[in-house]
Amino acid sequence: MRWQGQQLGVDDTAALPGMERMDGLVRSVTTPEFAGMTFHEVLCKSALNRVPGVSAMPFDWTVNPYRGCTHACAYCLSPETLILRADGRHVPLSELRVGDEIIGTEQGPTYRHYVRTTVLAKWSTRKRAHRVTLADGTEIVASGDHRFLSNRGWKHVTGAMSGRDQRPHLTAMNRLQAFGTGARAGAPTEGADWRRGYLTGMVRGDGMLFHKSYDDGRRVRHIHRFRLALVDREALELTRVLLDEIEVPTLVRPFVVPHGRRPMTALHTARREAIARLENFIAIPQDRSTEWLAGFLGGIFDAEGSHSRGILRISNADAEVLDLIDEGMRAFDFDAVREPLRPNGVTSIRLRGGHAARDRFFGIARPAITRKLDLIGGAVKTSSNLRITSIDDLGHEIDMIDITTGTGDFIANGVVSHNCFARKTHEYLDLDYGSDFDSQIVVKVNVADVLRTELRRGSWTREPVMLGTNTDPYQRAEGRYRLMPEIIGALTENRTPFSILTKGTLLRRDLPLLSDAARQVKVSLAMSIAVFDDHLQGSIEPGTPSAEARLETVRAATAAGFRVTVFLMPILPHLTDSIDVLDDALARIRAAGAARVVYGALHLRPGAKQWFLQWLEREHPHLVSSYRGLYPGVSVSAPKAYRTWLGKRMRPLLRMHRLDGWDEDDHPRGRPQPGLAARTPTTSSLGPVRGTGGSASVRPRVAPASEPTLF
Repeated sequence: MRWQGQQLGVDDTAALPGMERMDGLVRSVTTPEFAGMTFHEVLCKSALNRVPGVSAMPFDWTVNPYRGCTHACAYCLSPETLILRADGRHVPLSELRVGDEIIGTEQGPTYRHYVRTTVLAKWSTRKRAHRVTLADGTEIVASGDHRFLSNRGWKHVTGAMSGRDQRPHLTAMNRLQAFGTGARAGAPTEGADWRRGYLTGMVRGDGMLFHKSYDDGRRVRHIHRFRLALVDREALELTRVLLDEIEVPTLVRPFVVPHGRRPMTALHTARREAIARLENFIAIPQDRSTEWLAGFLGGIFDAEGSHSRGILRISNADAEVLDLIDEGMRAFDFDAVREPLRPNGVTSIRLRGGHAARDRFFGIARPAITRKLDLIGGAVKTSSNLRITSIDDLGHEIDMIDITTGTGDFIANGVVSHNCFARKTHEYLDLDYGSDFDSQIVVKVNVADVLRTELRRGSWTREPVMLGTNTDPYQRAEGRYRLMPEIIGALTENRTPFSILTKGTLLRRDLPLLSDAARQVKVSLAMSIAVFDDHLQGSIEPGTPSAEARLETVRAATAAGFRVTVFLMPILPHLTDSIDVLDDALARIRAAGAARVVYGALHLRPGAKQWFLQWLEREHPHLVSSYRGLYPGVSVSAPKAYRTWLGKRMRPLLRMHRLDGWDEDDHPRGRPQPGLAARTPTTSSLGPVRGTGGSASVRPRVAPASEPTLF
């Protein structure tokens, strides 16, 4: 492996804010083996981490030589990509800010629907660009790692059917989900003609122009009035600005409405010259440009339009106004139909074509009232032709941006786009918890020396220490840095008992050293194995060592004299909880020589829940409703009834296979657990269930072939 190191000076460390908290950056290292990754070698101030007293973790001390993980995907888009905000308008990705409200989606019992969500994080990167083109003309520039929701589940932009790059990826057979933005091309600008058309539609739709003359006995008086009363201040303010532009100043006052009606505000003037100027301005032009027609549609929609339950209508009783609406709809190739005349003399014109047509209407007409643009709760239905026509590698890298949202997705150029979940283990370093977590790996190169110093203190009482609670100590970088041998040595020299939990087969390298240590202190080893079916394991934790590879490590550790614990966690309801599956798993664990098993049902912490449910929807959609019933709302754990049922199923099997075993619920914090140097951590085989910095219990993704998936 060729490693390249760069010594960073004092000025350079400013590029990595927060590193000073690790007592100084030594150097940053890149290598072709880890393309796109940087390892920041730091001098740490402390090695022993005390678990907070309020934590549910059943041990008190940990050592974590690494921060960050080298196997999470990056999902990135071009800065010009249009993102759908919560107010129904599109804004370039580059203009979004953390805290902005945008539109995401959630899977309901019967359909996926639009929901309001928040931008939690935003970061920049540089990636090779690919252009995805859809049949309706929508174009999206993204990295090859980015994922979109297709008719066949979440798929990366690029991938392969087999080999190292195997993963679900887009093909010409796929259709993306939502409504696209291709039909928005060529929308008129908001120029002078648009403003004139908007004011015409607004005043003719909802304004009052009043002229009256009367003789009071002394002289003939002439009265001129203009009034526009609206509930929504957005349209009222836009109208006021447009009136000011044509020198029609107005006053603003509350408008009296019947009791129980929503309060309204009115613009008004009684100046004859101003009203004459307004009437002249809103006269219907003989030659109507598309820009004027677009503005007219925006104004008449704000005045007389509605958008409810996915149906867009504009209603009026004036034949000339209705004809102008029809003309505008035809000018932009909208499919609109007149509904039957109502008893009150009003006719509605209804827009057809689903959300794609409504979104295009909003993009062309640009109405001001955001309330009428709302699509929260609406179903994600695809009426546009969003079939993929081409995926082109543009052959160069560009600056890209990604965001993290509360729902785990967002609407990019009118299609459902995945984002990268925030991992907060980097926040304390002021590194972003999106791509930095994946690509900026902190390596505490002096961790063993600091640990030795801390263990020599008179206050240290040789309490058990757990390794593998936040990041796997045997991740791939350990092959280069070899931090674990020195850590093991430091603990052994100080007679401090310790336990190691890992998925990594690299543990076998240190078995001789661990055997020597076990002659002086209590050493416990645990291997995390959740899924024993190769196909399911490849789907839910791709790239991690296979169950058989981990069992071989268990055999090697057993042969070295250790009583190894296997964490059969998490057990997945309806997927790995059948008697046949559990029986096979326990038989293989026993055959590998393991002495005990800790088992537990799936935990779904926030963030992990979205990842897992999206994976479930793609791979096992028939189970989605069942899982939503087991893990409703913000529930993290399976219900007590399920866990009790699982225990009744597991205990006879454990006895049959002559395995010492227990449910994680049976050993709360503070109760010693047999055979472990520390109180056994409640840890999922797909990641920490609870912890001091771990996050997801389950997170399907692509990972390097030899590294455990802990986040």
